[in-house]
Amino acid sequence: MNRRKLRVLSVFGTRPEAIKMAPVVLELERRTDQFESVVCLTGQHREMLDQVMTMFGISGDFDLALMKQNQDLFDVTVGVVRGVANVLAQCQPDVVLVHGDTTSTFGGALAAYYAGVPVGHVEAGLRTADKFEPYPEEMNRRLCDALCDVYFAPTQHNAKNLIREGTVNDRIFVTGNTVIDALLRVLPAAKDQTETITGLEAVDWSRRNVLVTMHRRESLGRPIESICRAVRRICLEVENVNVIFPMHRNPKVRASVERILQELDNCFLIEPLEYLPFIAVMDKSHLILTDSGGIQEEAPSLDKPVLVVRNKTERFEAVESGAVRVIGTKTERVFSEVKELLQNPEAYWEMAKSINPYGDGRAAIRIANALQRIYGREIILESSLKLNGESRSLGVRG
Repeated sequence: MNRRKLRVLSVFGTRPEAIKMAPVVLELERRTDQFESVVCLTGQHREMLDQVMTMFGISGDFDLALMKQNQDLFDVTVGVVRGVANVLAQCQPDVVLVHGDTTSTFGGALAAYYAGVPVGHVEAGLRTADKFEPYPEEMNRRLCDALCDVYFAPTQHNAKNLIREGTVNDRIFVTGNTVIDALLRVLPAAKDQTETITGLEAVDWSRRNVLVTMHRRESLGRPIESICRAVRRICLEVENVNVIFPMHRNPKVRASVERILQELDNCFLIEPLEYLPFIAVMDKSHLILTDSGGIQEEAPSLDKPVLVVRNKTERFEAVESGAVRVIGTKTERVFSEVKELLQNPEAYWEMAKSINPYGDGRAAIRIANALQRIYGREIILESSLKLNGESRSLGVRG
């Protein structure tokens, strides 16, 4: 029987998803004899998503263009499910890939499930065990994993989470995190980007620069104000320090940040950064204060300590390795933790030199290999989704 290419539809719609899925899409496109890669953009983000696509040289075959002013989770979820359903009818893929924990992730997996198309989850198995932290990401990834057929877990810890929930072992693949693939690909080009960033012209990069990012829904209101008061104290009370704060476009974030921090000479409030400039700033920073998930994975590769201003994290591996510390949102705790790393070299280097647990930059290769091993062989034999004996031997592995 003649071999035909495995048609893989990748569905994503936010900047973090695009960054982490770009290496996978590029690997599928590289293997022209094995795969036909199709990309569906939901447009859950717009400008930031387009920047990443352009940088990696990837184009969308379908674009749902969902982003609208004042839309809520109901709007996005319905739009993704209906939009992806239409794409599935046109594309007829053999397998759908989704990534992570966004509403695009859950909606794409649900649409594929309804259409009877196998789903692979890139970055599967992350858990906080609290459905409201982070919200709605924790439930998005749990629901997605309940719908999926093959799981690409970044770490053994993530794989164990899936096994505890009853996932069949031979559908779990430990791959590393694709964000490391992306980081290593762009890092050489990012080195000189800080010189051209609007708003950072006066930054003295020889000082200790603290990079701050906040954007999560659960951070809005009191938590972000509490964190900003700690940042203010850092600026006023600790010598030889700058704070660099790329502000999220959410007006609620900006209102709190600007009210508390705007007039400080050593606090640089700037517009959101594109991926390359952000990597450059992260690389030149002394430490990072964030509620982001992806930064917890990227920064250890750059030897940067990360203080997470959340109450829980789904990325336990970095905490266990010592590269990341979860410190909550209370002003006094945030201030004291940042101050310690700025003034205690031993504590700083203990975190900075911790081992990055997220892989070697070959996650996309492992994902493509697994897809071909499972679904490519089934196309040749025209069999069902059940694994043959050879594939069953894969188990939970890298």
